[in-house]
Amino acid sequence: MNILVELFIEFFKIGLFAVGGGPATLPFLMDLTELKPWFTMQDLTNMIAVSESTPGPLGLNMSTYAGYQTAGIIGGITATFALVLPSLVIIMLIAKFLENFNKNRYVQAAFKMIRPAVTALIASAVLNVFRASLFIEVDGKLILSVGSLIIAIVVVILIQLKPCKKIHPFFWFVAGATAGCILRL
Repeated sequence: MNILVELFIEFFKIGLFAVGGGPATLPFLMDLTELKPWFTMQDLTNMIAVSESTPGPLGLNMSTYAGYQTAGIIGGITATFALVLPSLVIIMLIAKFLENFNKNRYVQAAFKMIRPAVTALIASAVLNVFRASLFIEVDGKLILSVGSLIIAIVVVILIQLKPCKKIHPFFWFVAGATAGCILRL
């Protein structure tokens, strides 16, 4: 199968089923790391860090990255377009029937059931990112990275302090990147 068609199909599926925005794409992107050689789990965790400091949602950034890595500029455009296409179509349909759509009891019931499922998917993704961030794999075994754990604990404690709550999140990103480079975690 043509690589552009594969990119389109996989990212279209992610865009179609990732209800809830960027974080909801995480479980799908994690599955994609096992299905296709387009990016690794390490690439995904790196992209999560980068996405937190750049405009645009994680899924959009990751689709562009994976498409570009796989098939160049056309691949990046294809994967990005495929990811946003379902949302565009759904929003256009909703806009056309918006008044009736909001009041439809089946739509309300469906969204009531989708929310807990999306919450569980996001929680699962958070746990996977937590594992990938704080553990390293050595000979098939997961070993806690003490340096990463210490940095995570220190940052969580600092963020809770009143003076630190006013510090812009970009500072924490730069501080974490700097600490990682210095300590080579």
